[in-house]
Amino acid sequence: MTDTSTIDAAKYGPWAVIAGGSEGVGSSFAEQLAAAGINLVLLARKPGPLEETAEKVRALGVEVRTLSVDLIAPGAVEQIRAVTDPLEVGLFIFNAGANTYANEFVTADLTKVQEVIDLNITRQLELSQHFGALMKERGRGGIILLGSMAGYLGTEMIGIYAAAKAFSRVFAEGLWLELKAHDVDVLHLVLGVTRTPSMERHGLKMDLPGLDVAAPADVAAEGLARITEGPVWVAGGEANFTNAKKRLGFPRGPMVEASAKASRKMMGFDE
Repeated sequence: MTDTSTIDAAKYGPWAVIAGGSEGVGSSFAEQLAAAGINLVLLARKPGPLEETAEKVRALGVEVRTLSVDLIAPGAVEQIRAVTDPLEVGLFIFNAGANTYANEFVTADLTKVQEVIDLNITRQLELSQHFGALMKERGRGGIILLGSMAGYLGTEMIGIYAAAKAFSRVFAEGLWLELKAHDVDVLHLVLGVTRTPSMERHGLKMDLPGLDVAAPADVAAEGLARITEGPVWVAGGEANFTNAKKRLGFPRGPMVEASAKASRKMMGFDE
């Protein structure tokens, strides 16, 4: 059972908005925040899993509102504001970033490339600005942006996604500096390999020797526990933290190639 006693509901409530709140880490965030007494607005594209999670957390005694929305669709931010503007939002979690297109860049469909950018960068910026401005004015709150170890090294086939995660990390550092004086916490929570439904649907091999795989509930708990220790926290313990530090070193070429080899194995490309 996750300890929710350390979650400051007075600072991060009475409402939290979770983009990508239907399953995996997003669902775990929802459960843990609900257990702490914080009401929820859950955003996700698929209505089925979204409503399943909503019903589960309503049973914990909080109010839950849902919006099935495609974040890259025109008008998505307006739809979200229609639901959230009447509410006092103390915590915004952007867990919606994902790789929606894998292809080598030089032969890629640039429309699909742009969708990866719109989801992982543009929408994250728009929503962070909107909720961040309200929190600054109120003088309290928190923002958690979900990152990835992919954002520490260039990656073949998903290079745009990896670059977007690198952008998010640097963006979070700047936002953290801007908002810390207003008692608004900002955390870029870096995930290693995490056993989410999305990872399993993509058929990634998560049982390879030496691969440390995290549970979504543990990642969410770590993010909530470390939100005041921004701007960046690497989830999953000392091994992942050390791995992230190594990925920032030089020379770059051997590290990029070694990471690509490990990624191919996890994705089953080297069989």
